[in-house]
Amino acid sequence: MKNVERAGITFGAAALTFFAPTLAFAEGTESGGADILIPKMAEFVPALIIFLLIWFLLAKFVWPKVIGVLDAREQTIESSIEQADATKAEAAEIRDEADAIVADARRKASEIVLEARSDAEKERSRIVALAHDDAEDIIAKARDRADDEMKRAYAGATDTIAKMSVAVAGKIVGDTLANDEAKQRELIKKYLAEVGGLNG
Repeated sequence: MKNVERAGITFGAAALTFFAPTLAFAEGTESGGADILIPKMAEFVPALIIFLLIWFLLAKFVWPKVIGVLDAREQTIESSIEQADATKAEAAEIRDEADAIVADARRKASEIVLEARSDAEKERSRIVALAHDDAEDIIAKARDRADDEMKRAYAGATDTIAKMSVAVAGKIVGDTLANDEAKQRELIKKYLAEVGGLNG
């Protein structure tokens, strides 16, 4: 493709070179002030030969080097573009991997938090149950102590009442022998009032 373009450019330049003098000489037949600008045939032919010789030398020696440098530059640019595309694809792949790692880390962190909450809830439930059991034990012991104290108090009160009853009965019996029936009734009321005052 590049060779076709080069051939077209070369052919166009050669055609322009061959037809330009013909047009110039055709106009040269007219009289005018432009004669100074139009070259004479004696000057034109050697200039054309030198031009063609220079053009041939440039096309043979210089132009291939220039084209080689441009081709090398084009290949370097294409290689750089390919490397950039490869680097871009690699960066996208690395970014996707990094995103996957971050998502995995977030998922694991969420799992750890949920597990920690679950463990904390289990520990809280265990501590509450243990405290409830301890409280039940303390309440049961306090009830047992209260029952024991109440039984002792009842036993003490019963003993005191029995002693007082015996004492009252002894006084009544002792006084009964000494006094008459009216006095006995008064004494019984008096002793009952005393016993009632002690129990109240």
